Amino acid sequence: MWAVVPVKEFAGAKQRLSPVLSPAERAKLYAEMLDRVLAMLLATKGLDGVAVVTNEARVARPGIRIIPDRECRGQSAAVAQGARVLAAEGASGILTIPGDVPLATPAEIELVLATHGMAWRAMTIVPSRDGKGTNALAISPPALIPFHFGDSSFDPHCAEARALGIEPRILRLPGLGLDIDTPDDLAALRATAIA
Repeated sequence: MWAVVPVKEFAGAKQRLSPVLSPAERAKLYAEMLDRVLAMLLATKGLDGVAVVTNEARVARPGIRIIPDRECRGQSAAVAQGARVLAAEGASGILTIPGDVPLATPAEIELVLATHGMAWRAMTIVPSRDGKGTNALAISPPALIPFHFGDSSFDPHCAEARALGIEPRILRLPGLGLDIDTPDDLAALRATAIA
């Protein structure tokens, strides 16, 4: 299973944090969170590789495969593009997570992989801390469902799986659950020891 991380250009990242951070601060925060996420994924056992779908040149680093974001239509389209590329190369599944979950750990990702298992058709999902968003999604095969990333993607993703007769495996994990989108999220991150 490949990890797929959709990454927008740093300059336009984290607009909802504009009440508390300048554009330069938002770009810096996003770059730092992404560094943590990519390092965490590279340290995770059981992944076949880590792919980033992006046009941001500053993401390139050893061990990371870059898939150019040819569509530039947001997170769902970027993940779908990565899934298509990897499926065409024979990948049995993908695990997608955003670049803004800096508290995620290799142990959490390994738990997602173990829960997902080797089933040919399966979905494992980790909701955001408010239960509305999707902060990790493992699917087999890679293009099993259409993607619905955004503020309220958890229920639509689960509904897509159930429409195929697949009961999603749901994990609530504290590190993966905290994505940094709003000033409240940023405050929660700053309250942790690593912030």
